[in-house]
Amino acid sequence: MTQAPAPRCAPAAERNLAPIMASLGRHAPASGRALEIASGTGQQIPRFAAAHPGLIWQATDRDPANLETMRAWAALAPAPNLLPPLLLDAAQPGWATAFAPCALVLMVNLLHLISDLEAAVVLQEAALALAPQGRLMVYGPFLRAGRTTSPGDAEFHAALRAADPTTGYKDIAWVQAQLAAQGLDTRTEDMPANNLMLVAFRT
Repeated sequence: MTQAPAPRCAPAAERNLAPIMASLGRHAPASGRALEIASGTGQQIPRFAAAHPGLIWQATDRDPANLETMRAWAALAPAPNLLPPLLLDAAQPGWATAFAPCALVLMVNLLHLISDLEAAVVLQEAALALAPQGRLMVYGPFLRAGRTTSPGDAEFHAALRAADPTTGYKDIAWVQAQLAAQGLDTRTEDMPANNLMLVAFRT
């Protein structure tokens, strides 16, 4: 009998789990569909599902290799409100209609890893996927007035740019402008390690 592969663990996902859980506790709707974009290893979403049983959680990622580890994490902590993971390249336009209406769309540490053009598509489609009273929550590092906020962030941002000049930290004002163009207002919460959680909603 073939043994199921062990799930992969991302240390950063463990470090930021507690503040994200706390923010979800403040802002996540009580019920409806919850879509996580770019779930990565999938180690966080079973805990999100356990903490918010009224939401039906959907993990996604554009890398087919990640689906295996997402399924492995889900098997370790089965939850009736956690659906099997799906492939989704959220940087490709047109996916919102397949997932709408979502009470919650969540993305963690994604925008700085993709280009401005891809980020604009992700944000537009995420806004289109929201139910009228839905929430979009975006966690990660951001530029503020075009600047990083710590030497570590400056180094990481520079490394991302060196590897791919189209990627790197997005300015918080630019992200808010993208969401405003979709009719969403945003609030920001300070998170550990100079990260932010953006909470976007229709006014």
